[in-house]
Amino acid sequence: METVVVIMLKDKDTGFLDKELCSLSITENVEYIMSVFVSEDDGKNRLHLRLSTERDVKDWEYGAIFDYYDTECFNGIADTVSESEDYYNPVWELVLDYSDDPGQTEQTVADILRLHRNELEDVYKVIADKESEYENE
Repeated sequence: METVVVIMLKDKDTGFLDKELCSLSITENVEYIMSVFVSEDDGKNRLHLRLSTERDVKDWEYGAIFDYYDTECFNGIADTVSESEDYYNPVWELVLDYSDDPGQTEQTVADILRLHRNELEDVYKVIADKESEYENE
């Protein structure tokens, strides 16, 4: 199934999304996208992509997922990857240069989503038997 994701420019003064930049057709892994927007930083447009889990995680899984998730899988794609603990589920924010070419942006986002899904699947396998370690924390 195809999902259309609209990328908006976020006004740096108001924080409001005020201008549509492009629309992406995403066919896989869209359930991992929490939010996406572009901001202008020092004259450059930067894409902010917030990714989360495809489901609500159990309390003990929250820390385990952050402990075992390897953000280095995005090296060479994202300039920065940061963890955010401000949400119910784990969230990672990736920041990278925004391309005015919608096809390139669509491919980059699809690649990021595939990497994220693969990393999460690996993490879920690794932490499957670690509940007792994290329950006591």
